[in-house]
Amino acid sequence: MARGSSPTLRKRRLVSELRRLREAAGLTIDEVGERLECSASKISRIETGRVGVTPRDARDLLAVYGADPVTLEELVQLAREARRKAWWDEFGDIAPGRYVGFEADAESARTYQGLMVPGLLQCEAYTRALIREVLPDAAPAEVDRRVELRKARQALLVEDDPLRLHVVIDEAALRRLVGGREVMAEQLRRLGEVGELPNITLQVVSFESGGHAAMDGPFVILTFPEHLDPDVVYIESTHGDVYLEQQSDVVRYADMFARLCAESLDPAASSALIGRVARELG
Repeated sequence: MARGSSPTLRKRRLVSELRRLREAAGLTIDEVGERLECSASKISRIETGRVGVTPRDARDLLAVYGADPVTLEELVQLAREARRKAWWDEFGDIAPGRYVGFEADAESARTYQGLMVPGLLQCEAYTRALIREVLPDAAPAEVDRRVELRKARQALLVEDDPLRLHVVIDEAALRRLVGGREVMAEQLRRLGEVGELPNITLQVVSFESGGHAAMDGPFVILTFPEHLDPDVVYIESTHGDVYLEQQSDVVRYADMFARLCAESLDPAASSALIGRVARELG
């Protein structure tokens, strides 16, 4: 699937355009619901992406908004494309499909992790150990599927047109013995290998730097190939996933990431620190 063409991004673009056209027509959600003889909550769920948009829904909405024939056909086609199946749909019960779709579409990602190695850079043994700690009741089959999903996501880094990834990891993530010394040693070797890939920039924010810009927690900033698809900030938590798409929020996190990079070791010094920690493990 070509980058930027997945159903996830198509749906995001579609609902954004539907909302924009409604506002341009000077209509409220309640007024649209009255004209289509449906609940206002349905229109709200469509515009927030909580439900899918059928081609029939798109056509009805666009007729109410007075869209021109070209726009109408383009967006109805977008609705068809947004309903296609993607490879990550089969993992929908164990993963946030919206995030996996955004990640697959992204041209680049900037991410900070404080307590663990980011999923795209994990070795299998580390992933398994981490899942067992976080989900102690997970059945072996579920663990296997989660590992399979992570491997599929990691393929983005070695495609012909790979994801450009800039990672900042707290030193704490390097020193926490997830899975024990042998597993952690393997994980650190993997970081050393992936850090040499031309599409990956890896920095470590060391203990010596003291407090830093991202101490509030991990986040990801995803950037897409088309200007029609603005950046999105993703924040994962035990209380639910958060997607920030307002420009002011994206700018705030982009500035935070820039400050974090300035406070971190450069890639060469980061690689040296990773090597030292690995040697300490024997």
